[in-house]
Amino acid sequence: MAQIKAPDAEAVAEPGEHERWLREALAEAALALAAGDVPVGAVAVCNGRVVGRGYNRKEATRDPTAHAEMLALQMAARALGGWRLPGVTLYCTLEPCPMCAGAIVQARLPRLVYAVDDPNSGAAGSVVNLLQHEQLNHRVEVIRGILAQEAQALLQAFFEGLRDGRIPSRSAAWRRRRLASEGQT
Repeated sequence: MAQIKAPDAEAVAEPGEHERWLREALAEAALALAAGDVPVGAVAVCNGRVVGRGYNRKEATRDPTAHAEMLALQMAARALGGWRLPGVTLYCTLEPCPMCAGAIVQARLPRLVYAVDDPNSGAAGSVVNLLQHEQLNHRVEVIRGILAQEAQALLQAFFEGLRDGRIPSRSAAWRRRRLASEGQT
């Protein structure tokens, strides 16, 4: 991917822009759902252009760090030529976990926009608030609740599919194979 010039000053998105970019993140989440992974998607936007995108790939890659946000930030860093991403807004369908929130702070993102709170591991205020923690060297503006119903519907479809067997539980199959290879049953 060709390098994109980082902005000199933070660009503030118009309210309709948040919905536009969150729809892009929802499209990424749909890819995760189709692949049998938790449907979370993210896009990183700089100067009105997507510079990074990702969807959950933990099951496909068997990598605990293959979260949508991490993949989008990695792609944005490559596109912009550095790990500091001061002009980038990250759009996510689900509130980031502590790992992803830490990466957002490390990348110096000015803003995070997300759809649905994560009451189990959300790190933008639901469980903890790493993005605005007073002892960290950077704070992130957080905008929540944009297209929440659409994102929630994808999540519900995934977990209903797990319960009724339409979506195979890859984690359970992996655990069975691992235990079998270790001689445990």
